[in-house]
This record gives sequence, C-alpha cells and structure tokens, in this order.
Amino acid sequence: MSLSYVTYCTAIERETHRFVQVTAGADPATPVPACPGWALTDLIRHTGNLQRWFTVLLRDLAQQRPARPEIDPDLPSDPAAYPGWLTAGVTAAGAVLRVTDPDAPMWAWGPDKHARFWARRMLFETLVHRADAELALGLNPGIDAELAADGVDEFLTNLPSALPFAPQVAGLRGADEVIRFECTDVDRQWAVRLRPDGFGLDPDGEAPHASIRATAADLLLFVYGRPAPAGRAVTRLGDEALITRWCTNSRF
Repeated sequence: MSLSYVTYCTAIERETHRFVQVTAGADPATPVPACPGWALTDLIRHTGNLQRWFTVLLRDLAQQRPARPEIDPDLPSDPAAYPGWLTAGVTAAGAVLRVTDPDAPMWAWGPDKHARFWARRMLFETLVHRADAELALGLNPGIDAELAADGVDEFLTNLPSALPFAPQVAGLRGADEVIRFECTDVDRQWAVRLRPDGFGLDPDGEAPHASIRATAADLLLFVYGRPAPAGRAVTRLGDEALITRWCTNSRF
C-alpha cells in the first residue's frame, strides 16, 4: 500500500460525492463510451453495488469470497434516485472503514490479503468510474497526480491475479518482453515483463521493448483502457504490436 489507509478512506468519500455531484440531474440514459453498452444508470448501479459488496466483506473480515447475491443493494426503482442511493452506500462504507484495522487478514483476490486491499480497490473502482461519468457528460476529469500514480501501481500489482474474472489476461504472455509505464509529472515508473508462463512487475530495470509515457492521470486512464481526454496525449514508444497486445488483454 503506497498511500495511507486514512488517505484511501477519505478519498473514497470525496470521489463518491464528486460522482454524485456530476451525475445528479443528468439524463440517466446518457451513454457511457468508456463502458460500451452502459448508460449512466448502469455506471452508478455498478459502482454502488460494488461499494456495498466491499463494505460487507470489510465488516465481516471475510475469509473466503461470498456470493454477491447475499448482498441486498436496496436499489431505488427510479433511476433519478440513484445518486442519493450512491451517497447512502458510501456513508455506510465510511462507517465500516473507520473502525476496520487495515492490517486485519482477510480474503482478497489480489496478492495483499488484508483489509487495506479493499479500501484501495474501492477507491480506484470509484475514481475511474467517476471519470467515466465526467467523460460521458463532456467534462474533463481532474485526477490528483499522486493518487493517480498510486492507482497505476494498484492496477499493475493486481492484474496478474485477475485471471478468474478476466480470462483475457491469459493473453499477456511473451518471450520476456518488457513494457515500461512512465509518469511525466511525478517520479514514478513501472516495468512489466511478459514471460512464457505469465507476467508481472519486473524490478530489474532492463531496457524496455515498449514504453507508455503520460501524466499520472492519463496513464491511469490508459491502463484502464480509457482514452486520454481531449487536448491530452499518451506517448507510445517502441514495439507497437507489444503495446497492442497489452491493451487487448489487460482490461478488467
């Protein structure tokens, strides 16, 4: 965990309230290009359901994955009430997060089997979908650079463990090719090695076969398969086929 647990908890509430402000009064049927086939209603429902599920996991310090149907989302029948429903969910999440020991062992699908995994995961699930909503409404999403860099780290750290629900990541195999991800506004970079038997972060610092360079905010959107907002760019260098393979198989 790169940032403090308190930082994650505070940011979850802030990002959710921002999500609510963005979507309140908007047409619920507005398409969300970043999530093909979804409208704003789907985006809010997905985010609120996941926040509620994560909250139950944290409350119970679940030692194994429960079935999602056990969680009652109490979803309003009127989509216009969805933003308020999202607010209620994060209020409940905040109450649980504040009394949870971040070092408590529990089930998690990523490599960090502690409660802090879920606070970090909830934050970036919320933040990226808040940005999706803003992009859908023609707004330019602002994302704090340090928070965005931590989001890139969280994504790249957890992605090798996503195979059970994102089977396409099995396509991220290679002959020891290295892709480097570099922030242009904060001092953070990561190298990922594609091996014959899998892939993962690589600390060796070898010269990459391909590089992706952008601000931390735009790099976060890139790794999540979102396009850079208007007027901003992601620089792709080196083996373009390797970058394409990454983009095709890395989204979850």
